[in-house]
Amino acid sequence: MDLSDRPTPAKQADILIVDDTPENIRFLSTLLLTKNYQVRKALSGKMALIAAQTAVPDLILLDVNMPGMSGYEVCKALKENPQTALVPIVFLSALNDVTDKVKAFQAGGIDFITKPFQFEEVLIRIQTHLQVQDLQSQLQLNNAQLQQALDDLKSMQAQLIRKEKMMGLGQLVAGVCHEINNPISFITGNLNPARDYIQTLLDLVYAYQHEYPNPSPNIQTILETTDLDFIAADLQNIVKSMRGGASRIHKLVLALRTFARLGESDVKAADLHEGLDSTVLLLQNRLVKQPNRPAIEIVKEYSDLPLVTCYVSELNQVFLNLLNNAIDALDLKFSSCNSSSPAGLDHSNLLPAIRICTEFTPDQTIRVAIKDNGSGVSDAIGAHVFEPFFTTKPIGKGMGLGLAISHQIVVETHRGNLSYFSKADEGSAFLIEIPLTLPH
Repeated sequence: MDLSDRPTPAKQADILIVDDTPENIRFLSTLLLTKNYQVRKALSGKMALIAAQTAVPDLILLDVNMPGMSGYEVCKALKENPQTALVPIVFLSALNDVTDKVKAFQAGGIDFITKPFQFEEVLIRIQTHLQVQDLQSQLQLNNAQLQQALDDLKSMQAQLIRKEKMMGLGQLVAGVCHEINNPISFITGNLNPARDYIQTLLDLVYAYQHEYPNPSPNIQTILETTDLDFIAADLQNIVKSMRGGASRIHKLVLALRTFARLGESDVKAADLHEGLDSTVLLLQNRLVKQPNRPAIEIVKEYSDLPLVTCYVSELNQVFLNLLNNAIDALDLKFSSCNSSSPAGLDHSNLLPAIRICTEFTPDQTIRVAIKDNGSGVSDAIGAHVFEPFFTTKPIGKGMGLGLAISHQIVVETHRGNLSYFSKADEGSAFLIEIPLTLPH
């Protein structure tokens, strides 16, 4: 077949010819130009490196024996540069020894053509390697698209789970608040009259004692078996305890309503401190002293914050996720400290704590930092903490959605930033930063 009968490439591929012999360059470039290739030339290794970095070629024809810098050295330098590492390199050489070919492939070449060569052979190999390169590029693009599709699918799945959880939480909170509020209101409303009635009855008993100091034998028997003074004092304590319990339940109901923002619009100007306080109150049962660790101290360092226009209930969910993770980290650290400590070793100086800091920045943003003094995590794990379904917890202990959902709420919904810092054995910190006003 004549060379003129071969199909010319649909795309003008850019080929860099590197050879210290001008005649070889002229011969190859003339023939390649007739086949509709773009051709550039370099007479030395240094010129080749400059040319390749200035405009990355689609393929390089590289001579082995050149003064100053050999083809092997040029190939190694190109492969070490991320910009040119994927460019296919075909060696051209008069050397035909197996050792030279092995050295060429070890340097990063994909083919080795021995001089003198037939141009038809060179052209076929160029076309083949360009096609392979195109297929590899397409494969990389497809892989990137598939990875993006997978990430989008995970993100969408996490969003659906989050919305379902928030919907279920809202319904649960609404039902609980309704069921608890009525009996608590009834108890609270009747405590004051009950206290007054009890006091009235006691006053009546004391009046009878004063008017009739000598009771009948039957009443005397009852007085001897009953400590009336103790009952009178203890009744007041009972009423006081009932009032305290009812007040606590009332605060929990308010905290639930504040957390879920029942009956309120999705977006509103809110006090973030209210959301933080209500979330801490709801987690009180996890903060108290446990058999394997001391009580967790909550340190609040609140600055003066203006009202923030945001999705309040969703930000409260972020606070809940981050605080739960901090408690998990403290449980892990202090449980392992207690279980591995020698008998008699004093761990009173190890006090688990969570610090909550807020700040209004000059850039009109709100910062909320939640820090713990747990064991921290490694950089390898920290790089994946915001990925959906990534978790280091045992099976059944977590789905790996808390931080991924928090990242979506802060970054995508509020156009803010959620960053993570950790240091081994010193704890972790999550920093939330959102604009004062929700962007459109």
